[in-house]
Amino acid sequence: MQKSIKLIILGLLILVSFKSVAQSDNTSYQEPYRPQMHFSPAAHWMNDPNGMVYYNGIYHLFFQYYPGGITWGPMHWGHAESRDMIHWKQLPTALYPDSLGYIFSGSAVVDSNNTSGFGKNGRIPLVAIFTNHDPKGEREGKNDFQNESLAYSLDNGNTWTKYSGNPVLKNPGIRDFRDPKVMWYAAEHKWIMTLATQDHITFFSSPDLKNWTKESEFGKELGAHGGVWECPDLFPLKLKGKTYWVLIVNVNPGGPNGGSATQYFIGGFDGNKFTTIQTKTKWVDYGPDEYAGITWNNTGNRKIFLGWMSNWQYANQVPTEKWRNAMTIPRELKLKDVNGDILLSSEPVAELKNNYAKVQTFKNVVVNKKLNVTAKAGVLPGQYILKMNMQHIMDYTITLSNQKNEELIIGYDAGKKQYYIDRTKSGKTDFNKDFAGRFFAPRLSNSAQSDITLVVDKASVELFADNGLTIMTATYFPSTHLNKMSISTPDKLKTGNLTIIGCNSIW
Repeated sequence: MQKSIKLIILGLLILVSFKSVAQSDNTSYQEPYRPQMHFSPAAHWMNDPNGMVYYNGIYHLFFQYYPGGITWGPMHWGHAESRDMIHWKQLPTALYPDSLGYIFSGSAVVDSNNTSGFGKNGRIPLVAIFTNHDPKGEREGKNDFQNESLAYSLDNGNTWTKYSGNPVLKNPGIRDFRDPKVMWYAAEHKWIMTLATQDHITFFSSPDLKNWTKESEFGKELGAHGGVWECPDLFPLKLKGKTYWVLIVNVNPGGPNGGSATQYFIGGFDGNKFTTIQTKTKWVDYGPDEYAGITWNNTGNRKIFLGWMSNWQYANQVPTEKWRNAMTIPRELKLKDVNGDILLSSEPVAELKNNYAKVQTFKNVVVNKKLNVTAKAGVLPGQYILKMNMQHIMDYTITLSNQKNEELIIGYDAGKKQYYIDRTKSGKTDFNKDFAGRFFAPRLSNSAQSDITLVVDKASVELFADNGLTIMTATYFPSTHLNKMSISTPDKLKTGNLTIIGCNSIW
């Protein structure tokens, strides 16, 4: 009887999953606050991006998904695919909870050499490495309720088979033991797993993805420790011919503006240990609404980052109805040297141009105290990109507003050398006490000139300043979209070009 009940429940979950995918038509993406440039599921709850891998011309995005509601619940891996990271097709749910627990965050790799032995008849396996989270063990107060497991696909990620030998990495008694990010370390012909282990990172290695050996630990005394470490990522990037290693670590809480956020470390990795060259805590995104960000595997020399566009302070409470939460715009990561300080920059991927519609460029614009941008460019669409180059950096505010006097303010304070986003009057904010407010980020460039790019969607803004050195992401919930814009300064602000790019809906 018990087995029959479990089968019935599994069947209902599958039915719900297929129903949610079937709702992926144009009408289901017109709800209030629904992003038109960012991936969101057709229905139900979503959080961390998982298993991001590029294979045979397809970008795969798996994600933490609960097909039974719009608040966090028993975690599955949802699945979507794209050829350009902009236009997405949601597919049936990839991984379901099993006897070992929920399917928490992890990664996926292309096992080109079939080190795992999962490949058959010349078919290269995609291998997913994820955390099984046992809710029963957690309720009982155990410390080993999270373990690492495998699943593989021989049909380009469409269907998955869980490995019969799961879990492949057993928990030694660490309460938070999760979110494996795996990469191939070619210099020593082995896989490296970067694992979040409570308040630090532990590195493991394996020849075959099945048998893992502990290599080293990092970070107990370094970086931000306001909360648990989660969703790490390790990868190399080059700068001026030299290879550096970047370690991304998400932390919740403890972000620069409260709640969850993504920090990073620059250093070196020798196949055993990661060492950092930095002394200060650095953040991938200073805004309140980017978390759990990691990169796609198998993208060659490009490193492309994607984050969850929310914050655990209020993710379960935001005022959407059929669905909850979205992903950021995919961002290409690069290293930059700013007076000897190696920094990680990120800018929207070039593929975003695939979605451009109307482009308006105004040359040599001067803001004399206040500029009504709407009068020049017309009423703004629901989703667009603003690009502005400034010949000199000074105080300014960009106000996005609507006919109901709701407004979102993006600005720069030259005295404090800070960018900020103020959503105090941006619309609905009363669902959580921490949502309304003004959020800050440092200006990291020393140049006298400046540039910003704003990616504006129905209910979100992403600020990329100074060629991607400072990034801020924030969501907001206006009663109607913010279709007006003005720019204000205390004096004259001279710009090179001011460009507004209307964008099509990706749906």
